[in-house]
Amino acid sequence: MLFHSSLRKELSRSFGATLVVLITIVMTMMLIRTLGLAAKGSVNPSEVFLVMTYTVLGYMPTILSLSLFIAIVGTLSRMFRDSEMVIWFSAGRGLADFAPPLFRFAWPILLLIAVFALVGWPWANSQTLGMRDQYQRRSDIERVAPGEFRESAGRLRVFFIDKDSPDSATANNVFISSIERNRQIVTSAQSGRVETIGDTRYLMLSNGQRLERPLVPGEIKISEFQTYGTKIGSEVDPAGNASPARARTTLALLREPSTTNLGELAWRIGMVLAAINFVLLALTVSSGNPRVGRSGNLLFALGAFVLYYNLLNLGQNWVGTGRYSVGGFMLALHGGALALGLLWLTKRHFNWSWGSIRPAARTPP
Repeated sequence: MLFHSSLRKELSRSFGATLVVLITIVMTMMLIRTLGLAAKGSVNPSEVFLVMTYTVLGYMPTILSLSLFIAIVGTLSRMFRDSEMVIWFSAGRGLADFAPPLFRFAWPILLLIAVFALVGWPWANSQTLGMRDQYQRRSDIERVAPGEFRESAGRLRVFFIDKDSPDSATANNVFISSIERNRQIVTSAQSGRVETIGDTRYLMLSNGQRLERPLVPGEIKISEFQTYGTKIGSEVDPAGNASPARARTTLALLREPSTTNLGELAWRIGMVLAAINFVLLALTVSSGNPRVGRSGNLLFALGAFVLYYNLLNLGQNWVGTGRYSVGGFMLALHGGALALGLLWLTKRHFNWSWGSIRPAARTPP
């Protein structure tokens, strides 16, 4: 039908343009953020682009939902503004008749949002956290930059090596400050080299001295050595290796229905339900009031999107802390948004107004 084909063509053009713009904006923001993490030593500088890509993939449900919402609002608002809606209404079409072609256009996007929210989001988070954890677990000597003071993985030691180092396995003018057994230990040496003994890597220091001082006032011990070995490696707490809820698969969340997992599950399923409601809400908020201006509907739509999205994130926190149940929260938020959208669409479809709803005033005899 001409009605369906013309609407889908314009929606496709608007959705594609909006998606490209939003992805460009998000990629720019994520690039700045990832570069900041790399500067702090949290991310490998050589993996900045890969971390940024995984982060953008994780945000794809939000990007797709917002692109679809803006495309529908922008297309229908233009049709109102150019009086195309008047033509369709004169041909016997009501506002509710736009819902079937809109959902026919949106269902592949809604399916893609479901895939990204239920599968892509945890996969992208697990990949990002895996790379960051692997980078944090590198050996202490690999963390050291010549000429700079750097902390070890466990944040209990501080390393410094001279800028003139022959290679990555050898260092000159080594300085190590550590806290062990309630004692502050400062070790300095003319040179050091990395050796592997069994499955453990050691930094073998040569021609240096070692100063031990208790954290409370006490006796200070100074010793000199020709050769001294110290273990290098990550000191990450094994109890902290459990993956967070956002990096766990949807099936894993269903198998272990803790409050935190249920909160994450409510967010993932909520993104899919919110995208469906956004299609209906976009149809209802579109209008052609010339007094508002071209951007009035779009600003109102963006405000509604931000409010809905923030409520979704807030509900995740409420469910995660056990304040509300999953069913009660999803029924209140998504069910309430659906009921509001249907009532609003019915009002606009039948052109109801408060004057037509309230009873007419009685005239005196």
